[in-house]
Amino acid sequence: MLAMKIVVADDHPLFRVAVAQALRDVTGGEPPVEASSLRTLEEAVQAHADIDLVLLDLHMPGARGFSSLVFLRGERPEVPVIVISSNDHPRTIRRAQQFGASGFIPKSTPVERMLEAVRHVLEGGVWFPALAAEKSEDDAKLAAKLAQLTPQQMRVLMCMADGLLNKQIAYELGLAENTVKVHVTAILRKLECHSRTQAAVLVKALEPDPPPERETGPQPEE
Repeated sequence: MLAMKIVVADDHPLFRVAVAQALRDVTGGEPPVEASSLRTLEEAVQAHADIDLVLLDLHMPGARGFSSLVFLRGERPEVPVIVISSNDHPRTIRRAQQFGASGFIPKSTPVERMLEAVRHVLEGGVWFPALAAEKSEDDAKLAAKLAQLTPQQMRVLMCMADGLLNKQIAYELGLAENTVKVHVTAILRKLECHSRTQAAVLVKALEPDPPPERETGPQPEE
């Protein structure tokens, strides 16, 4: 069995451990690379040139909705990404597909089914639950615009969305303030935005829809 290098990006350590144990038969003994935030995911991607697959949770520190997926598609377009999320809203699944994921696994999926999905994507396929949501033209346009940004410009955009000034962004990312200004100008041009506020609104559109409420049934009386 060939060793496979898989990155497991999730901010819950127990979930990462559980997934790592489940993946042993798939990875050929290669321990998964773990990431708990967008920053550590970026470090993992830069440190490992031989990544075969990324298992990605959308909700991690530093990430806004699908921003981590957009980052991965820009930084390592050759590496397939499977989104693993507790938010299995039909539109969330469809949007993950439109933003470049190769698969989507709800966290409620049984382990054997999850491994089946991982193997299928590693073999070059795609894996998505049955989709009830239609494709969105707005999402397609947004994905096309964001695809023009470099990884560094994506980082600057996320800081802009947090309301940071150029000086603060420079400090946060270790850049010269003039370099940040150049990035901001390029970002606004590529996104066809006239202001930082407009760009922040586009980032807000990366947030997934909330998961549907589950039927819990009547509660027993005390």
